[in-house]
Amino acid sequence: MGHHLMLEKQSAYGRMIDRLNRFPQGAPASDTLYAILKMLFTEKEADLVAQMPIKPFTARDAADRWKISETEAHKILDNMAGRALLVDLEVNGEQQYCLPPPMAGFFEFAMMRVRTDIDQKALAELYHQYINIEEDFMRELFVTGDTGLGRVFVQEPAVKEPYAMEILDWEKASEVIETARYRGISMCYCRHKKQHLGTACDAPMDICMTFNTAARSLIKHGHAREVSKSECMELLHQAWEHNLVQFGENVREGVNFICNCCGCCCEALGAVKRFQMTQTIHSNFIMQMNEENCVKCGRCAQICPVNAITLVKDADGKRHMDFNAELCLGCGVCTRGCAKNAITLVPRPERTITPLNTTHRAIVMATERGCLQDLIFDNRMLFSHRLLAAVLGAVLRMPALQRSLAQKQLKSRFIENLSRRL
Repeated sequence: MGHHLMLEKQSAYGRMIDRLNRFPQGAPASDTLYAILKMLFTEKEADLVAQMPIKPFTARDAADRWKISETEAHKILDNMAGRALLVDLEVNGEQQYCLPPPMAGFFEFAMMRVRTDIDQKALAELYHQYINIEEDFMRELFVTGDTGLGRVFVQEPAVKEPYAMEILDWEKASEVIETARYRGISMCYCRHKKQHLGTACDAPMDICMTFNTAARSLIKHGHAREVSKSECMELLHQAWEHNLVQFGENVREGVNFICNCCGCCCEALGAVKRFQMTQTIHSNFIMQMNEENCVKCGRCAQICPVNAITLVKDADGKRHMDFNAELCLGCGVCTRGCAKNAITLVPRPERTITPLNTTHRAIVMATERGCLQDLIFDNRMLFSHRLLAAVLGAVLRMPALQRSLAQKQLKSRFIENLSRRL
């Protein structure tokens, strides 16, 4: 396997993986990843993708890098956008493109509708191997750094007075739906993948929500169905009724996705259980139990999506509820299952800092993961950029305390304000 991997690293797919890993949400190389990319991209496409900038770019930019005509570049880019490998967007009346990360990105997009142009069962099996059996990808995604790609949205009806007023607008899935420019509904990637593996649950399938830039591109190319505010809100209520967790993009402005997740199929919630941590994704609320009202029925333990609550018996056979605060998502699912009102959601003692937008999140994640130099000095063709990137890379490998101070500065209002203009 090692010899095979070394050969692959020298291929177009190896160069593409190197390009993916210049973004904070990368993809560790493995034979399985190479097999996935070979199913999704031709060798020529992989070679072209390896040369793509990290930031959004135009067909003219691509043509210059690829040394082809702008017309030919447009054709290639539109073809890949049509297969949901790229996201195309309109910026100030100009068509631009960007390569999304594998997750949340082109991994999911490939399974968000039934397709005949690829073998989705074989792809599902490869995804399962890479994401659920091999650990490197999910460990880097959910364990490395303090800032994650996604966060849990608290179920709004689960938060009662006097705390209901403490849910900020950007913490509400309903507010995302209300303010989005575009709203798209697709198949749940996780449950669709599990369906091919024969292990899917009976939770709603057509309930994956995309918004704004991502929704516009997926709707345009038939990977999502455009819906109204009212239908999207209806689906959100359906998700609440099925005890699904709202896991969405970790930004305050311009949220691009909200998944409605079950504990049995969702890969994000599976990672929580596997790595026993939620610090990068939990909401700003946490479960609190009233022991006097609790009848130890165990219903909350049955529906908790990450097993943060368990019903245990002591040596005398007496039952009691065990709560692991480190695992609590703050989603609110448990409160809906308690008939005795013994469970409430209360604000966490310390609020989690949520990045302003996608740019701000990418900067912070890149700093935490030591790859900010790749994000800033994107044109690796220029010697000056390579030199400055090397210098910045050395700075980011400084001792932990100094690096921590740098990260705090990047989470400051200065970077936040800068991110509004990028």
